[in-house]
Amino acid sequence: MKISYNWLKQFIKTDWTSEQTSTLLTDLGLEVEGVEKFQSVKGGLEGIVVGHVLTCVQHPNADRLKVTTVDIGTGTPIQIVCGASNVAAGQKVPVATIGTTLYDADGNPFVIKKGKIRDQESHGMICAEDELGLGTSHDGIMILNEDLIPGTPAAKIFNIENDEVFEIGLTPNRADAMSHMGVARDLRAGMMQKGVSTELITPSVSNFRVDKRILKMDVSVLDSKLAPRYCGVTISGITVKPSPDWLQNRLKSIGLTPKNNIVDVTNYVLHELGQPLHAFDAAQIKGNKVIVKTLAAGTKFTTLDDVERVLHEEDLMICDENGPMCFAGVLGGKNSGVKETTSTLFLESAYFNPVSVRKTAKRHSISTDASFRFERGIDPTLTEYALKRAANLIIELAGGEITSDIIDIYPKKLEDYTVVLNYNKTAKIIGEDLPKETIKKILASLDIKINSVSDAGLGLTIPNYRVDVQREIDVIEEILRVYGYNNISFSKKLNASVANSPRNEDYKMQNIIGGLLTSLGFNEMMANSLTTPDYIKLSNDLKEEFNITMLNPLSRDLSAMRQSLLFSGLEALSYNINRRSTDLKFYEFGKTYHKLPSGIDEIKHLSLFLTGNKVAESWTNPQKMSDFFLFKGYVEVILSRLGLEKIKSQPTTSDVFAEGMALFIGTEKIVDFGTVKKSIAKAFDIKQEVFYADFNWNAILKLVGSKIKFTEIPKYPEVRRDLALLVDESVNFESIYTIAQQTEKLLLKNIQLFDVYQGANLPEGKKSYAVSFTIQDASKTLTDVQIDKIMSKLQKNFETELQAVLR
Repeated sequence: MKISYNWLKQFIKTDWTSEQTSTLLTDLGLEVEGVEKFQSVKGGLEGIVVGHVLTCVQHPNADRLKVTTVDIGTGTPIQIVCGASNVAAGQKVPVATIGTTLYDADGNPFVIKKGKIRDQESHGMICAEDELGLGTSHDGIMILNEDLIPGTPAAKIFNIENDEVFEIGLTPNRADAMSHMGVARDLRAGMMQKGVSTELITPSVSNFRVDKRILKMDVSVLDSKLAPRYCGVTISGITVKPSPDWLQNRLKSIGLTPKNNIVDVTNYVLHELGQPLHAFDAAQIKGNKVIVKTLAAGTKFTTLDDVERVLHEEDLMICDENGPMCFAGVLGGKNSGVKETTSTLFLESAYFNPVSVRKTAKRHSISTDASFRFERGIDPTLTEYALKRAANLIIELAGGEITSDIIDIYPKKLEDYTVVLNYNKTAKIIGEDLPKETIKKILASLDIKINSVSDAGLGLTIPNYRVDVQREIDVIEEILRVYGYNNISFSKKLNASVANSPRNEDYKMQNIIGGLLTSLGFNEMMANSLTTPDYIKLSNDLKEEFNITMLNPLSRDLSAMRQSLLFSGLEALSYNINRRSTDLKFYEFGKTYHKLPSGIDEIKHLSLFLTGNKVAESWTNPQKMSDFFLFKGYVEVILSRLGLEKIKSQPTTSDVFAEGMALFIGTEKIVDFGTVKKSIAKAFDIKQEVFYADFNWNAILKLVGSKIKFTEIPKYPEVRRDLALLVDESVNFESIYTIAQQTEKLLLKNIQLFDVYQGANLPEGKKSYAVSFTIQDASKTLTDVQIDKIMSKLQKNFETELQAVLR
């Protein structure tokens, strides 16, 4: 939010520098993120002086140029080549001297230099008004008043305004500070705390009066909950024209583009007082009736930006007899706004329900200065005052007369908040016992009324515009920010206790596995828990009735809580692949959300994603795509690091996988992993193979033990024996692994598949597995007899149970 310092000084008289003021505002919670210089004319006309054209003759080498000599007050006339058709001897003109910086129509700077134009020297530039930023005309040079003295700086003639503009990072709760008056209120409180006596100067509306009662509008509010207060007045005989310089400069300083005197006044009052207003062309209001109501869903309405919008049944509209004229508190209509030919106005000032305005603005993707303020809550007591202020300014700048009494529909007054403040709790929260008189002075400076006083505390009434101060803790925060966080003393002694926590706490296990995956080349990702509800169409595992939807979503793409981590991960893969980063390893710790008949179910998961090449491209490494077995290895490494044992596997039943496995401990499924279906990957424009693992992190945390097992390094050597087994194609390695483990539980330390062969020289329907077996006795050296006995038992069991043949 931009705040003009010159404008702010209209509310509070101060000689503080902008640096002092910005420091205090930041201490008060209105963080000043930057201070910018503003000049009503860019460059401030620096280097521009009044020149007196002494002579003007035709350029000898150009028909459209003239050679002039100009007195610029230095005692020695200078020669300037000029192309303007209206330049003549005897004129007083603005001259840009050598070294002056001017700006083109796009705001780009250029420097005036000494040069030659068609062999004639030129020592400056005689300027047109658009070249100086004083207007838009380029018909010829500016001709100044004859009484001006050569050499007079142009900045003195044109009253250039210099200002400093604060860029304030306003937090959403500070609705009261969304105007220059609101910021001035806070600044006054801060200055009073620092011992600077000052008062808030507000614009007077005492000269407001009704001139004639000749244009009455019949106003009816059909839903006072959506429009608790609605005010209006008519003004006749106005002339729509450009605003005066002072008003244009105020608006330009805060980044607004002036339109005309009527629209500029409404914008001025909005940023001055924080009250949005809307000016209707009264001639366009059919039947002289203004009706505040909702309309049927599907009603079409064209707004000021020339966009046709379809109304929702909850959109509050300002209507006439024929239909809608304006989105209440959001945006006006195309046909009812102020035009150059407008001569009569209906000026609206209202307090609309913040929730209603926000829903309408978000529903139609509209964001305006008015909706920004209505959404957060404005001051309902300011409505009539702001209306009078704007009406007075319109009469001053556009002429005309007030032609109706003020209409003020306010059936149920919004009450101020009441809070009881306890001194002891205040001291406990702040950490320091502030003097009671100091507390009272701070509250008074914030316009918080003290209704009752006791030894224990104060009974307070909070002004309605402070929508963020409704509880005792809010009042304490107000006292603290005005007193100054930096003024609170604190002890040099720090007391802390160390709490014992189990080894398998969630964050510890996340750090362990996160570190492991990072060391394996994975990158951690964090995706939004909000997603589109359309993703449930990609998998039968997800149910529409399980969706948890947002009441007021930012967009449809962020309208439901995710039921799976798969799709947010695929979004991340697609984003990177589209930017030519195709070798990807991601992991995410996140939650899924399901609305079950028994209630909301929130489950934590660990997801893994792998796609692209195994290793980065290099002349030493031939390119090889990642495969299922590499991915399976990553899954097993995680489970091994967690110390999980006795894991059983079976084919996954999840329909997001083209092929995959599910791993169990007992009856508890701990992970599904495999290759993502091509149809699902295609929905994200991913053409390469993607591997995905979904760990049930909640289940894993229950199974992870806290005991650490230690074993001595064996003193005796291990022995390796290999078997080449011819088996049926349907036999998998897991069967061989299980049979071997059951055959020799004590001495068999490791079983490894190191080769698989299918093809020539093998019977049809057969394949060859080359398996290594590592055997070791921790208490002695194994003999050949013992080793051969174990291998014979293994071979026999393979032959019996798998019909395997030794090759």
